[in-house]
Order: sequence, then C-alpha cells, then structure tokens
Amino acid sequence: MSQLLEFAKMHGAGNDFVVLDGIRQDLPPLEALARRLSDRHFGIGFDQLLVVRPSSSADFRMEIYNADGSQVEMCANGIRAFFKYLRDEGHTDRERVRVETLGGTVVPRWVGRNQVCVDMGPPVLAPAKIPTLLGDTSGEGPVLDASLSAAGETFLVSSLSMGNPHAVVYVDDLDASPVASLGPAIENHPSFPNRVNVEFVEIVSRERIRQRTWERGTGETLACGSGACAAAVASMLRGVSEPSLTVELRGGEIQIAWAGAGESVFMTGPAAHVFTGRIQVEGE
Repeated sequence: MSQLLEFAKMHGAGNDFVVLDGIRQDLPPLEALARRLSDRHFGIGFDQLLVVRPSSSADFRMEIYNADGSQVEMCANGIRAFFKYLRDEGHTDRERVRVETLGGTVVPRWVGRNQVCVDMGPPVLAPAKIPTLLGDTSGEGPVLDASLSAAGETFLVSSLSMGNPHAVVYVDDLDASPVASLGPAIENHPSFPNRVNVEFVEIVSRERIRQRTWERGTGETLACGSGACAAAVASMLRGVSEPSLTVELRGGEIQIAWAGAGESVFMTGPAAHVFTGRIQVEGE
C-alpha cells in the first residue's frame, strides 16, 4: 500500500534536511525510508532526515537519520532548521523551546531574521564519554593533539563530544585537505567505538577559523553545527582562539561562544526553508 508523505526541505548554512512531521501524520519505518529519500537522483536529497515527535520530557523530540539510515544523537544545524519548522508550521509560537534528542535536551532560541541561537550544553571532554580510546580513558580529558594513524599517515587529533562524537584535525591548507580519503578512515577508526564526525580546521586568526566536515554516515557536508562547536571548543582549549569566534563553513558562517569549563556552548546561525512537497512511498 502506498502513502503520500508531506515533507519540508530546509537547510542551515548549506547543511540540508528533509523534515517529516510525525505528530500530524503517521510515518512508515524510517531507516529504509531515509536511505531512499536521501538519494539526490531518485529521492529528494538530504544530509539528514529530521522527524518531529512529541516528547514526555521536553516540548518536542527530534529524531535524526543519516543518509545511510543510521540514527544519530545530535545535529546542531538541524536543531535550528527543526525550530524554524516548528514555528512555520504552527506547532509553537514561543521564542524558546526545549527539544529532546538522543544526545540530550537542547534549547534553541529565536533571535530574528531567520537566525537561531542554540544552547548546546557543556562539551563532553572525558574520553570514555565521547567515546574515544585516545588519551587517558579513565580521566576527564580533554583529548588534545593525540597521535592517530590512519590511511597510511600519522597526525594529531583533538576529540570531544557535543552530544555526538567529533575528531578535530588542524591543517595548514583547508582547501587542499584530503577530506574524501582521510575523513572515512578516521570516521571508522577503532579509536572511536561509535564512529566519529571529522572536522578539518584551518586557523585564520584568534577570532576566525575555517572548517570542512566529514559527517559519519553521510560524507562531506557544506556545514556541521555541532562540528563547528567542537572545532571552536578544541581551538579555545588549545589556546589559539578567543572565547567567541566565527566558524567559516563551505555553506556559510556560524558564531560560537564558550565561557569555559562547565559552561554551555552557544551557537548562532541561520535556518532556511527551501520548499514543501509530497512524496509517494510504499508501505507494508
């Protein structure tokens, strides 16, 4: 039996999403559906599928599926798009909501002009909680400039979690970085039991960094909000950046601020609605 699903196509700094409303319509199993809809030739095309659900612990729950059908904990660009969708569709008119995710409760705040500020919570620095086998796995971290061998070379990585795991690699020339080859090698490295998102970062100044991201289960994307947070925090911990800086992504810019240990990371960036449509899917 076929079913006609309504969807919205959205993006945050070029990181693109399909949003499905699981409150107003019944949805089929989502792993296979995510793989189908993510195809940019035979489906709609997206980096992540976002699903609106009711929550018993927050105002709403956001489910996140990668293009390969795997479900993940957090997507910071996605939370901004998710919040704009909630407002656009009349689910809420509030300036601030609490959203349950697998990575914890996240609080986006509407700041106007399609900009959303997100309280991402404190970064997770303890290796066992990221999780990673790098550094002192019985300690509290941080994991900074740890040696890692992959794809036939050895380099230094810093690692932390922003509700999902990240590995940050600093490079001299971002545009020439081997993202397509080194990204998947690090993503699937045994040092990261749950796989990992990989940020390639070039320091421009103490107030600005440039970043490219290889997202686990998706590949390189034009932007990664949680990755921008991770890159910013790692840069601040390494002493090369100010507590507030601009992260330049391939799809736009995001502002990150962090006051230090125990404090929340705040991310401010754009959210855009591209189009709304319907797609026919086959049910059971």
